[in-house]
Amino acid sequence: MNIALVGYGSVGKGVAQVFLNKRDLLKQNFELSISLKGIFSSKGALIDPNGLNLESILGSKDLTVHPSWHQELSFLETIDDLDLDLVIEVTPTNIKDGEPGKSHIISSIKKGCDVVTANKGPLVVAFNELSQLAQKNESILRYEGSVGGGIPVFNLVRETLQGNSIHSLSGILNGTSNFILTQMTYERTSFESALKTAQELGYAEADPTADVEGFDAASKTVILANGLFGMNKGIDDVYIQGITKVTPEAIELAKTDNFVIKHICSIEDGQIEVAPRLIQKTSPLAVDGTLNVVSLKTDLAKEITIIGRGAGGEETASAILSDVVDIHLTRVS
Repeated sequence: MNIALVGYGSVGKGVAQVFLNKRDLLKQNFELSISLKGIFSSKGALIDPNGLNLESILGSKDLTVHPSWHQELSFLETIDDLDLDLVIEVTPTNIKDGEPGKSHIISSIKKGCDVVTANKGPLVVAFNELSQLAQKNESILRYEGSVGGGIPVFNLVRETLQGNSIHSLSGILNGTSNFILTQMTYERTSFESALKTAQELGYAEADPTADVEGFDAASKTVILANGLFGMNKGIDDVYIQGITKVTPEAIELAKTDNFVIKHICSIEDGQIEVAPRLIQKTSPLAVDGTLNVVSLKTDLAKEITIIGRGAGGEETASAILSDVVDIHLTRVS
């Protein structure tokens, strides 16, 4: 399978590392050989029509001196020159217009490539457009890594819950906000103090707005609504309330009745919400730290809950790898 990797941040590097580490397993278990023809970053690209040497790339501290490096070469400039079967799009998320990821995905589909993405932006602003374009061009579009890191939400529904109707979904989809609320609950700290701890540990960005105000979780919930429930929603269709106004007093009051306050995403009866909610301590949604959780209520299997790491290069690479293998098996069947 000839692949281009567009985006070489923590997720892109994780994907390259996983491809190298799992090379023998993929050949043995799935008869899948991966040839990475190009890796594209914001500064340029690594290109080799015969397949890049991942050992040398991953071992290089400065890619700009690598023999395969091309300065300021973009994916859109190169796509017509590469013989590709699949494109992995993992550039930074932009939920305003989905760019540059949206253009990367559209160009790849029009070229006849299958696409795997962990980029929330294009899926939030143009989910149905991209899905319909893929269907029209007989391309496969997969996006497991866009929601919940390594938690297999879409694959679970597509591969394991066939025939089930999903009535509703609820969960925690942002590890930063969950960590902050966990700190406030068990360390009895203020929001400001818990946020500072999260930033010191690397769980929160210098500007934590997207996490603590609920926009990141809302983006993921939109993708779930469109991908699992067949909706046609955007970020403006979500009721969003962040965690900045949650007080230590409210958390202590919740404790007296055996509840905790969690930042809950929900999809039910056509309504999409992201807001702090009272959750019983014994609920499967009451996970702590940076963990994510998704709970599905179905007609046949009843309630299914999956818990895992919602972020991280290796965790998201796991989801991307599962999509790549799924596409391969679909194509050879």
